[in-house]
Amino acid sequence: MGDVIRLLPDHVANQIAAGEVVQRPASVVKELLENSVDAGATHITLVVRDAGRTLVQVTDNGRGMGPNDARLCFERHATSKIDKADDLQHIRTKGFRGEALASIAAVAQVELRARHADDETGLRIRIDGSRIQGQEPIAAPIGTTIAVRNLFYNVPARRQFLKSDPVEMKHVLEELHRVALAHPDIAFDLVQNDQESLRTPPQNERQRIVQLLGRKYDERLVPVEESTELVAVKGFIGKPEFARRSRGEQYFFVNRRYIRSHYLDHAVRRAYDELIGKESYPSWFLFLELDPAQIDINIHPTKTEIKFRDDRVIYAIVHAAVRRALGRFNIVPSLDFEPEPALLVNTEQQAMPRPATTWRPQDLGPRRSASGWQQLFDDRPSDRAERSEKVPHILPSRELDDEPGPRPVFQLHGKYVLAQVRTGFVVIDRRRALERIVYERALRALQLGNGPSQTQLFPRNVELSATDHALITELLPDLRTMGFVLDTLSGRTLTISGLPAEAAEEDPQRLLEQLLEQLHQERSALKLERHEAMARSMARSMAVRRTEDLDTARIHDLIDRLFACEMPYFTPGGKPTLITFGLDELGERFERG
Repeated sequence: MGDVIRLLPDHVANQIAAGEVVQRPASVVKELLENSVDAGATHITLVVRDAGRTLVQVTDNGRGMGPNDARLCFERHATSKIDKADDLQHIRTKGFRGEALASIAAVAQVELRARHADDETGLRIRIDGSRIQGQEPIAAPIGTTIAVRNLFYNVPARRQFLKSDPVEMKHVLEELHRVALAHPDIAFDLVQNDQESLRTPPQNERQRIVQLLGRKYDERLVPVEESTELVAVKGFIGKPEFARRSRGEQYFFVNRRYIRSHYLDHAVRRAYDELIGKESYPSWFLFLELDPAQIDINIHPTKTEIKFRDDRVIYAIVHAAVRRALGRFNIVPSLDFEPEPALLVNTEQQAMPRPATTWRPQDLGPRRSASGWQQLFDDRPSDRAERSEKVPHILPSRELDDEPGPRPVFQLHGKYVLAQVRTGFVVIDRRRALERIVYERALRALQLGNGPSQTQLFPRNVELSATDHALITELLPDLRTMGFVLDTLSGRTLTISGLPAEAAEEDPQRLLEQLLEQLHQERSALKLERHEAMARSMARSMAVRRTEDLDTARIHDLIDRLFACEMPYFTPGGKPTLITFGLDELGERFERG
């Protein structure tokens, strides 16, 4: 048997190794931006075309490179960051493996222009799939420009796995935000498809957060600052009332390096216990500074994972710092400790267990056409003989006579609607009912392509974060179909001139912010079709924080619209919109024989 083991050619080995470092255009952005930071740049410009498929270019005013360094930097394991293994214990630079540029050059067409301060001229090098195509001296400013074109052109299988431009651009923006947040003292510019979309001057941490994510964040941030012999923790956390249902604004930086850590996530989340729900996520932008010897960042090529030598102590310090910041600024839950007299019980007596409710959707019978809830519930003589005793019927206000009168309805704590039925009463969750109503109407508008709109008396300008602006741009046709009248202005500003008719009374900015939050959450789940995800997002956005009192007419209208739905009994997420309580159940609670 002949020999079967052989060495792979360098360019093939580089393509294989590139899979760990270069996964999408955002990976290129991360590596190039971090190289510019390590080069001591004070101004970095990122140019992206077609979400990075066609071009990713980074220009900096750092120290640049001489001819020898410019040629050597594309060799695998060539780095200026470390000399020996012991240096791994003292790393403060972003890179140190010497793999990034070699990996990028293996799967793209790369051009480097660089000039060191000690040189009179610069050097231009062109590389195509790890092979040098040419090099020549050029006139160039001090610093470095690296242009990466046609990513994965020679690995078509990898290119086919890239997502749509809006999705890839979202990842590019995330990487830019991480580096820009970690280094607010550096100016960053972003040029997207030949249009400047971001310009950030040198700032402090708070100013950088506000510029990247929007002016509304200025009032939402609570400063954190604690220092111990082991670690210093500083930065900002979000006020509990602005916690969101989706992730995306949680940032940890260790020695100015962005990291992911479920362990530290838990430390922060636990500090918010009793302040937010378990399904909500507060924002945080926390910077940890400690001796590099206390951490190990050589875990994964992306260098976003980290190990602490004493992780329990770090956990305790982070938790205490966040908890102390929440207490220092008097952010505590507002609780009402004055119960109603009718609800007071003798604490020495054992609490009476509540009988389980056995309501099922079929108890209400099939949904009729949109003709009102009275046709589902009213006690009509012609129907009595045909209906089962279990089917509830609304009692007219004049006991069971046939004279017309108002249907008896009540509102409880701004959250529930109670209506009397023949066999007891029904309780409707207002928020969930509205969620079902809006979901079906939004889905119908998207399917038919003609959602009704209500023009706003005064158009509202809303400034968006870069990621929200990218999402809005992608979904703009569908949003207009649902009834939004939106126009994009310069930069990341959006004008809202009209809302869906269902949302005519909503605050435009609040509705749009809630909708964007829900859209991010639905898109991250990757389980729903596009129209269904948008309809669910719209429904949840309109249903949040609905506690204002309704008059009788609006309560009737809510119930009418609920029972005109295709499926009035459940929310789009499968939770019940209403429950019924029978007279027999009440009799058991009162021990009536």
